[in-house]
Amino acid sequence: MSRKYFGTDGIRGRVNAGVMTPEMALRVGLAAGRYFMGDADVHRVVIGKDTRRSGYMFEQALSAGLVAAGMEVYQVGPMPTPAVAMLTRSMRADLGVMLSASHNPHYDNGIKFFGPDGFKLSDAVEIEIERRMDSDLDQYLQESENLGRFSRIRDVAGRYIEYAKGTIPQGMSFDGMKIVLDCANGAAYSVAPIVLAELGAEVIPIGVSPNGININANCGSTAPEAMCNRVKAEGADLGIALDGDADRLIMCDENGEVVDGDQIMALITRKWRDRGILKGDGLVATVMSNLGLERMLEGEGLRLVRTNVGDRHVVEHMRTHGYNVGGEQSGHIVLTDYVTTGDGLIAGLQVMCELLDSGKKASEVTNQFESVPQLLKNVSFNVPDPLAISEVRDAIEEGEGALGNTGRLLIRKSGTEPLMRVMAEGDDAALVERVVTDICKSIEAVA
Repeated sequence: MSRKYFGTDGIRGRVNAGVMTPEMALRVGLAAGRYFMGDADVHRVVIGKDTRRSGYMFEQALSAGLVAAGMEVYQVGPMPTPAVAMLTRSMRADLGVMLSASHNPHYDNGIKFFGPDGFKLSDAVEIEIERRMDSDLDQYLQESENLGRFSRIRDVAGRYIEYAKGTIPQGMSFDGMKIVLDCANGAAYSVAPIVLAELGAEVIPIGVSPNGININANCGSTAPEAMCNRVKAEGADLGIALDGDADRLIMCDENGEVVDGDQIMALITRKWRDRGILKGDGLVATVMSNLGLERMLEGEGLRLVRTNVGDRHVVEHMRTHGYNVGGEQSGHIVLTDYVTTGDGLIAGLQVMCELLDSGKKASEVTNQFESVPQLLKNVSFNVPDPLAISEVRDAIEEGEGALGNTGRLLIRKSGTEPLMRVMAEGDDAALVERVVTDICKSIEAVA
């Protein structure tokens, strides 16, 4: 079934354009609120947000819909997405909501939902909420005496700080370790530096001065250059760059060399395997993960299971098949022993633990495998389905034939924009570039 509102990660778009309007937020609040009304006397929902200026607007509109549905709304202000998921479970809430467009610029925003178990909603639930949003919403309005209320709770930062610290062994200290921490002027700007400092690290914070419009602006996981340069300038041991809602990270070693999600997952998988706590026969990642990761795991008797793009798909497979390490190349790292969604800070703590345990430099620990040359290009289109056009299909078939058994080709539509994402990887970098370029040109010619 086609979606009108929900994409690969909740509802997301340009603020006050398309679907991302206050009116939509009110409607989804009313529809989701009534869907998640349980049998308990009190129906709770936790709402967090990142630091975008538009968060104030959507917070109030969404709260109005939820209160009209009879929900008790608890607003927690700027908090990381994984903290909202954790609080949803901790507070026995019926629903958790995060207002964020993740790594996107400030002019976008989004709405992510978590069920009472702290996990993102299934496709079936999202489809049902969409159906209710476009129905007669008057049927979901409560009588005056049954309306909910909303309030702000102030102690949530401390709850998440203690929770994150509790994911490393009792008594472990990062004393003497110098860390550059880039919070992307986003949701973790206040809590993440405290976690690292209370665990003993010397923290050099950047991206911790949000003003409502500088989230992800030349900082954070999508612009790691600021982190890399600061690590080299300060002689730091490691760099950690979070995104706007802190559910993913990119790192760099002491030389300022970037470490992506694939390398982080490989490190944690090996570490947990050696400790005897790895569940499943490997890890779960998406179709975007590098072929080098797959080859490395196979060489050690482990398996890389690939899912569709989106950490929600990764988590669904992990839960169904009993894995406890998964994520995305982009830095969503899901460790289900601790969290129900990606958590950049907690993943970063696991890497710091390995530095401490091994006594090695970050460059020695984070270079887990040799990456295969990989290239991704985005091509805009304005026809219904470029992949249905024979010229495009011919170019794709030719590219697959050229790569043969030495590479891999992936072409997919963006879940949020009118873009085709064309990715190829293989042992021959020049061939990879030629294949991607030829396919992109075929799409541009017809779209």
